[in-house]
Amino acid sequence: MSAAPLNAVLLDRAWIEAHIPHSGAMCLLDGVEAWDDTHIRCTATSHRDPHNPLRARGRLGSACGIEYAAQAMAVHGALVGACDGENQHPRVGFLASVRGVEAHVARLDTLTGPLIIEAERLNGDGTSVLYAFTVRCGAQALLSGRAAVMLDASGRLPGGDVPPAPPATLKGEST
Repeated sequence: MSAAPLNAVLLDRAWIEAHIPHSGAMCLLDGVEAWDDTHIRCTATSHRDPHNPLRARGRLGSACGIEYAAQAMAVHGALVGACDGENQHPRVGFLASVRGVEAHVARLDTLTGPLIIEAERLNGDGTSVLYAFTVRCGAQALLSGRAAVMLDASGRLPGGDVPPAPPATLKGEST
């Protein structure tokens, strides 16, 4: 745990949308309550939205909490990068793996209170970061685990090769 207290900042949804690759309904977080160099605490109410893009068959399963945590990690990366002077060229990352995930509820959409999403940076370097995360509602733990994030996913592959472009999707074609 960091020796400095968490920054008591209130960054809103507009700030989040401007700093992570998710926008519109896919930006799941409402705000950042606090953060420091290794921790972040965010809030969300989108789990109650019947039009949440992660819903399947009208339900939002607890595993969707992983995406909430991943977005909190992306926000943390943007905040830490801005403090380190890296904000001119934000680093793009992708969720490479999750481990030790424990779900304590079956669904998130049945909860009436806001979600609290916390992530702690455990380790990392210039190519990857390991986080521990917890999603809760009030004092109730909903989901926890660890996630590995690969950085510069939009950049070059080792050896200098540029990753291939994704295949084109025709209008009306489902993937």
